[in-house]
Amino acid sequence: MRRRLALLAVATASLVLIAFLVPLAVLVRTLAAERATAAATTWAQSVATTAALGDPDTLDAAVRQAAGSSGLPITVFLPGNAFLGAPAPRGPGVELAARGRSITVETPAGREILVAVQGGTRGTMVVRAFVGTERLRQGVGWAWLVLGLIGLVLLAVGIVVADRLARSLIRPVGQVAEVSRRLARGDLDARVEPGGPAEIREVGTALNQLAARIRDLLAREREAVADLSHRLRTPVTVLRLEVDTMRDKGEAARVGQAVDSVERMVDQVIREARRFDRDRAAGCDAARVVGDRVAFWSALAEDQDRPLRLGLADGPITVGVSAPELAACVDLLLENVFAHTPDGTPFAVELAARPGGGARLVISDEGPGFAHPAPVDRGASGGSSTGLGLDIARRTAEDSGGRLLAGPSPSGGAEVVLELGPGPA
Repeated sequence: MRRRLALLAVATASLVLIAFLVPLAVLVRTLAAERATAAATTWAQSVATTAALGDPDTLDAAVRQAAGSSGLPITVFLPGNAFLGAPAPRGPGVELAARGRSITVETPAGREILVAVQGGTRGTMVVRAFVGTERLRQGVGWAWLVLGLIGLVLLAVGIVVADRLARSLIRPVGQVAEVSRRLARGDLDARVEPGGPAEIREVGTALNQLAARIRDLLAREREAVADLSHRLRTPVTVLRLEVDTMRDKGEAARVGQAVDSVERMVDQVIREARRFDRDRAAGCDAARVVGDRVAFWSALAEDQDRPLRLGLADGPITVGVSAPELAACVDLLLENVFAHTPDGTPFAVELAARPGGGARLVISDEGPGFAHPAPVDRGASGGSSTGLGLDIARRTAEDSGGRLLAGPSPSGGAEVVLELGPGPA
């Protein structure tokens, strides 16, 4: 934009200067020619006055003096073929002037000023003063050079002024763009200092109002989620009391672990809801977290006669996800296996380190597979669930710098590949 404004200023200033300087240059050349012609006419008339007296000696002296003082070739054509002064051809202009008419004749070499002198005894005399082309253009070159320099100076001044004007416009626009990018990255504290023209100031003010409104809405939403999650503590507490009254200690321990898991998830939801920005430096050992969650679900798998094939790489494998987030994500994926496949369906959990850092978690089963063609889409589900589990896992993977893939497994069932980005060094 700055370059375009500068080019626009150069084009406009150039047109104005051309419209101003070209006629002025022509006028300077015309004035120089008229000045030289007027001087030559004055000398020719002074000689013509002497010629009118009729004294040849006085006329010859006047011609010599005028030629020496003016620097012009001056010739007096006498009646007949005689002449005084500088030799010159007796052209058509001289013949016309000899009839008693003073004229100025343009020639390729310059101008002839011809003054007719009547009243002589032998006829009309003609005084000729010749002005060459160089004399007609004397001083024109320097005048044109000065005009050109003035034009360049004015053009440079116009460019500087246009650049300053463009900078005053671009700086606030650039600031608005930078604040917009910061808002897009999640920096809700970014604000614009309104400046520049009134229209740009209005845009900056509107952007500040929009950022403030987004922050308020987000705060309300997070507080509402936190409040709702906090209300879940009551039924969780009731479940814990029920577990304490169970007589079967093994069953009570297993249900107690499930209640602990629910309580951890509720606590995690409350912490995440009250936090405006995710901690990008968060990280955990994926091998330890996945191992713990698989151990938790293995008891239920044993009760349902589900063969489990487990392949965990030796840790630690640091990923860019906090331990509670990764645990919740693994629970969601394993819960899908138990919820959407019949009892006795084999499944496998494999965890390996990625070559560029991070981890690759693959959870597959030999069940009926995905009923929906795009299972990762938010709210997409082929069963009675909400369809949010895979979407939550996808956002967790993408927040760490990875991705989530879902599709059929080699055995025809479902397979979910969760790629997690590397954690902090």
